[in-house]
Amino acid sequence: MKLDGYEIFHCDAGWRKFSFLRLHADDGTTGIAEYNESYGSPGLSTVIEGQLSWIMGANPMAHERISSELYARSRQAHGGMAQQASAAIENALLELKARKLDVPCYELLGGAVRDRLRLYWSHCGSYRLPRTAELMGKPPLQSLDGITAMGREVRERGFSALKTNIFIFDGEAHMHQPGFARAPGWPELNADRTIIKALREQLQAFREGAGADMDIMLDLNFNYRTEGCLTVTRALDDLGLTWFEIDLYDAPALAHIRRSVKTPIASCESLFGLRGFLPFVNHRSMDVGIIDVPWNGIWQSLKIAALCEANEINCAPHNFYGHIATLMSAHLFAAIPNFRIMEIDIDDVPWKDEIVTTVPKVEQGYLHLPDGPGWGTELNDAAIAAHPVADTPPAVHDKGMG
Repeated sequence: MKLDGYEIFHCDAGWRKFSFLRLHADDGTTGIAEYNESYGSPGLSTVIEGQLSWIMGANPMAHERISSELYARSRQAHGGMAQQASAAIENALLELKARKLDVPCYELLGGAVRDRLRLYWSHCGSYRLPRTAELMGKPPLQSLDGITAMGREVRERGFSALKTNIFIFDGEAHMHQPGFARAPGWPELNADRTIIKALREQLQAFREGAGADMDIMLDLNFNYRTEGCLTVTRALDDLGLTWFEIDLYDAPALAHIRRSVKTPIASCESLFGLRGFLPFVNHRSMDVGIIDVPWNGIWQSLKIAALCEANEINCAPHNFYGHIATLMSAHLFAAIPNFRIMEIDIDDVPWKDEIVTTVPKVEQGYLHLPDGPGWGTELNDAAIAAHPVADTPPAVHDKGMG
């Protein structure tokens, strides 16, 4: 059995795009993975194609050998897009192997220890702000009253947890994202009392609508340096949040923040590999380790989860992608013992469900694990083609694909 072809697909997803890799073996077996080049990774598809050129003709069942080769051959530029490209290939290899063996992917990870995963509604309200709300056909979120109504909707739809970002209702409502050079406050990234006051009001509005039993998380992203994170988290530490989510690349600094507040800290979604996670585990920098399966690859993610388990740290997936990525994360986190809770985007473009043949089953705030082979679904090529991304033609390497 040999790898002898691949396809790359892109689908318009409103404010970003969904991207997919399909690997082909010479016996007709295929495997798919979702990846993302819309946030900080332009040109990732080209990197994937470059790495695939190294392994055409390899035995796709020997995934550890392939993963080790991809790491070795990209060692001098490891991390970033090189690792994301390797991860896309690794994830597609897993599905190909599972389909060859006619088993769900989680069976190749030791088998499922749970058949459903508790979810939190991520970016709660974020995509209801003007511009993205219009793409979803939803009324735009314009006020704290809208936040309260959003919290009520989350509760009424059966979810027990939500995560939100920083909103500003001054002029056109928008997310405050100085860490991504999208708001005043960049590049200094200092804490602002006005923003802290707005955050308190926002979180209290969510609590009013969602009720006392709702787990509420706040994602601070990369929006502050250490001092700013300390200022914000200390100011909001009395609200009883489930966690503050903070992105920092300095493990001791994050550990200092964690020791300075009583609210748990979740982090690490932007890290790559065991080597990236190790200092954060060693410094006890976080209460919850967040693992991005599309970025790390599923076998590498399994090793990261084992590292965290050995240090009594629960893990949660970073999952703000499409349905294939949701199922990729679900298969991994169904198979590990140290699972905390799973992220999912409920608000999205209306055609998201059309892109796959079987939509992930979400009921009462839980995702039910599919039992079909591979991820438990297929790509709908026709639906993807019906929502093209401008100036992004599909890539095909068709040797032996018939």
